[in-house]
Amino acid sequence: MPIYIWKGKNSYGEKRKGELEAPDEGSALAQLRRLRMDNIRIKEKPKDLLENIPLFKPKVTGKDVVIFTRQLSTMIDAGLPLVQCLQILGKQQSNTTFKKVLLEIQGDVETGTTLADSMRKHPKVFDNLYSNMIEAGELGGILDTILSRLAVFKEKSMALQKKIKGAMTYPAICLGISIIILVVILVFVVPVFDRMFQDFGSALPAPTQLVVDMSNFFKGNFIYLIIVAFVLSWIVKRIYGTEKGRLRIDSLLLKTPVVGTLLRRVAVAKFTRTLSTMLQSGVPILEALEVVGKTSGNKVIERAVFRTAESIAEGRPIAEPLEESGVFPNMVVQMINVGESVGALDTMLEKIADFYDEEVDQAVDNLTAMIEPFMMVFLGGMIGGLVVAMYLPIFKMASVV
Repeated sequence: MPIYIWKGKNSYGEKRKGELEAPDEGSALAQLRRLRMDNIRIKEKPKDLLENIPLFKPKVTGKDVVIFTRQLSTMIDAGLPLVQCLQILGKQQSNTTFKKVLLEIQGDVETGTTLADSMRKHPKVFDNLYSNMIEAGELGGILDTILSRLAVFKEKSMALQKKIKGAMTYPAICLGISIIILVVILVFVVPVFDRMFQDFGSALPAPTQLVVDMSNFFKGNFIYLIIVAFVLSWIVKRIYGTEKGRLRIDSLLLKTPVVGTLLRRVAVAKFTRTLSTMLQSGVPILEALEVVGKTSGNKVIERAVFRTAESIAEGRPIAEPLEESGVFPNMVVQMINVGESVGALDTMLEKIADFYDEEVDQAVDNLTAMIEPFMMVFLGGMIGGLVVAMYLPIFKMASVV
């Protein structure tokens, strides 16, 4: 809906101004008159030329969704009507993208659409997991409780993602710095030495000649190397976008010695946490497994979860297909089996998730501790090797003299 800018005077003769949303100018004027405003001047707010360009739209972050979820839970628990809650939360949003989404959801709910169905129209903000849990909360009359569980789940998921990003940040920065240093040395430093070496009139040592050849190749083919890098990244992205390609790459990542262990623990923590939260919220297990599989982030895990759902539909217990998949550790399978046997599957899954959160912490610490000396040796060896290679001819000339 368009936004209108207005100015006027209230019943006390005080000047007031503001903005409001309305289908048209007449509706906006009617709203202001209901507020007993006089001498109203109103005009439609000019549209931002960049607001319809996705690149310039502010993104809705996980933190935005968590804060909204907690606030909505508190307001519903306090007895406020859902439409009024959405209107208040929408208008107070500083993120214009999220504000627009919430006000659209408010409009849909006012027309009789359920909150879950309204949220499904915005999958980039509210994923299937969120919408399905909201639907379960609406059907069970426990929407405030579901929202509280969702907020806790989202916070723990964000904390897990933060740990992984933190573990990858240090090596990524070190690798980026090493590449920049290598490029600077090959493009600017080595050619200076090369011109100096040409006056020696003798053959260069093998390491020096290798570095000079690398510098000449890099300078002569710089544009082509950039193009090749972009083409390779595009090819990998296209392959990962296919079913078979993603399955192979995800399978390879899980088999990687150190990173694979970390990814497997993250996948188990995410799987158990998500499934536990959905089961506690009253979502049927088959529907929950379908959502969990789609949000797993790994094609191997997704296949294993979907096959588990198919087996459960045939009447088998959940532990058997999980064990047959070979993806989940034996301890996880046995604990799920026990939880299913005693009728406390959701509680057992939550305990497994808590345990694997700690395992992820330990794996991240181990990975960081292993990467630090490796990166130091790599950087020192690369730069030291280049420096030695450049000074070898000078040492040779000094020994001859």
